[in-house]
Amino acid sequence: MKIITCYKLVPEEQDIAINANGNLDISKAAPKINPFDLCAVETGVQLKSLIDDCSITAMSVGGKALTNPKARKDVLSRGPDDLTVVIDDKFEQLLPHQTARILMAAAQKTGFDLIICGDGSSDLYAQQVGLQLGELLGVANINAVSKIISAEPGKLIVERALDNEVEVLELVLPAVISVSADINEPTIPSMKTILAAAKKPVTILSAADLALSDITELVELVSVIAPKQKTRQNIVIEGDDEQKIAQFAEHLRKALK
Repeated sequence: MKIITCYKLVPEEQDIAINANGNLDISKAAPKINPFDLCAVETGVQLKSLIDDCSITAMSVGGKALTNPKARKDVLSRGPDDLTVVIDDKFEQLLPHQTARILMAAAQKTGFDLIICGDGSSDLYAQQVGLQLGELLGVANINAVSKIISAEPGKLIVERALDNEVEVLELVLPAVISVSADINEPTIPSMKTILAAAKKPVTILSAADLALSDITELVELVSVIAPKQKTRQNIVIEGDDEQKIAQFAEHLRKALK
């Protein structure tokens, strides 16, 4: 079985600065693997342990951040056998429909039986890439997968929890699944696997390699702005008698208006 685990590099949250106008400054933020995609990679590794003759390719699309050797070593140290990245300057700040279109072309080029995505990304969290990718490829496609019940060549049985019920679904491969954050706890790579990751093969593709035409911009990302922060009132009410409680309740009423 050929498994592709998709991942996205996102800015490290603690390195993000907020400008005076509310815009986010990510120029000094180090790239890291989207936390939701770590669950997708871990799911692929767990499946490989259950299936004979199974390989895992980690795959990502983006700009120059994908050339970061530390980020490459990070994903490969988590279990994939090799890495395929599609890099182009114009792939910076892609929207979901664009990412799905490029992943489709890359997946068709490498071949696959199963593609695993995270349910969303920590920056946009649109929860659309996996769904659109499956639709573009014309294969079985399901999101919010919370458990892999069984796997065998040509077939996968999964579980997903909805608001009022739990579904058990059988998918005929090839297929695309998007896994929820509670499907597993991603393994922390050991020093041995980190060192071994440097020897794993990396394939670098460009837009020209995939013969991609211009992807129509269905929407335009205008800006990403941090919510305005309210000034703290610093009101402290001491005591627990009825008068103090009434005073506290009055402040709450004013704050909620």
